[in-house]
Amino acid sequence: MKSDLISLMKPSVVAIKQQDIFKFNAKAKSIPGAVNMTVGEPNFPTPDHIKKAAIAAIEENKTHYTVPEGDHELLHAVATYLHDKYDLNYDPESQILATAGVTEGVFSVFNAILQTGDEVLIPSPSFTIYGPDANFNGASPVYLDTSKTGFKMTPEALAEVLRTNPRIKILLLNYPSNPTGASYTKTELEALAEVLKKHDIFVVSDEIYSELTYNFKHVSFGTILPEQTILLNGLSKSHAMTGWRFGVVCGPADVIAQINKIHELATTSITSITQYAALEAYKNGYDDPISMRKEYQARRDVLHKGLKDLGFECPDPDGAFYLFIKIPEGLEQDDVKFANELLQEEHLAILPGSFFGIGGEGHLRLSYAASMDNINACLDKLGDFVKKHSKLVHQV
Repeated sequence: MKSDLISLMKPSVVAIKQQDIFKFNAKAKSIPGAVNMTVGEPNFPTPDHIKKAAIAAIEENKTHYTVPEGDHELLHAVATYLHDKYDLNYDPESQILATAGVTEGVFSVFNAILQTGDEVLIPSPSFTIYGPDANFNGASPVYLDTSKTGFKMTPEALAEVLRTNPRIKILLLNYPSNPTGASYTKTELEALAEVLKKHDIFVVSDEIYSELTYNFKHVSFGTILPEQTILLNGLSKSHAMTGWRFGVVCGPADVIAQINKIHELATTSITSITQYAALEAYKNGYDDPISMRKEYQARRDVLHKGLKDLGFECPDPDGAFYLFIKIPEGLEQDDVKFANELLQEEHLAILPGSFFGIGGEGHLRLSYAASMDNINACLDKLGDFVKKHSKLVHQV
C-alpha cells in the first residue's frame, strides 16, 4: 500500500489508538500461568436452555435475514421483560432496536446524534469506548472526575458542568459502573433528572450490568426521564452471553427510527441465531441471573475482605463485578508502573485505574468474574508483592 494513502483517510479514525486495556491483556497472555483478574466477562457458560434454542433454530434453518430492528416476536419479549424487571414501558413496534451488543448500540447512537463540535459528558473513571466513539464523530468528551464523591456524579457537579459547557449534547451514564461498581439509587437518579430536564440534551444510559446489582434494587433512568433517555441494555453480563453479541437500544420512537438508520448501514440486521437465543433468554430466562449474582457476591466478599486486610482502600461495590481499589501509601503510586511490576514479578494481571480516565490514577481494577481459586491466588500473589515492596520502601 502506498504510504501516503493514510493521509487520505478520516483523521478522527487515524487518531484513534489501540486501547491500553487490550495491550495490557496481550502482555498478560504472553506470560504462561499468569493469574488474570482483568477480564470483564462472566466465567459462567450460557444457560443450556438458551444454547438449545439456538441449536434448534439452526436445525430448523432459521438462518436468514431478519428485519433490521430485530424479529418482532423478540422485540415483544424484550418489552415484556423490561417491564416486568424494571417497570419500563417501551412499544416493541417502535421503541426498541436489537443491536450487536451494547458496543454497537453506543456506536449507532453516537453516530446518529453527534456532529463536529458537539460534546459528550462522561463521568470518570469510565469504560474506555465512550470517548473514542465521541472523537470518531468529531465530538469531544468532557470528563467529570467523580473520585471525590464515591465515584458517582452529584447534581451540583452536573449542573455546573452543563452551565460551563453549553455544547454538551449527550450525558453518558453507565451504572452499575465499569470500572468502579458504583451505582445510583432512585433518589439519586431523580436528583440528577431535576437538573437534566432543564437542558435539551440526551441521556444515554448504559445499564448492561442492571441484573448484577447487590446493595439495592436497580432503577432504570428510562423510568425517571423517559422523554430524554436512550437506554442501552442486553444479555452479555446477565445471561453470560458476551460472545452472542446481543444488545438493545430503547427510547422515544422518533429517536429510535433515526438510530435504526445507522444500525441498518452498519449491520443490516444482527444474526438470526443470536436473536432466537435472545428470545429464549427473555421469555424463559428470568431467573438465570440469580445463581450467577449470588456467586459473584460471594466472590466479591472474599476479595473485598482480602484486599482490605492487605491495606487497600476498597469501597463496597453496588453492582457489576469489579473492585476499584486505591493503592496504599508506602507503595508505588504510579498505577501503571505498579501493575506492570506486579505482572512481571508475581504473574498477576490487574488493570491500572488510569486506563479508565480522570480520577482513576493511583487505583487498580480487579474483576471478580473469576474462579474462587483465582481470587485466592490473586490475594496470595498481591500479598507477597505488598510485603516485598513495603520493605523496599521502608529501606529507602
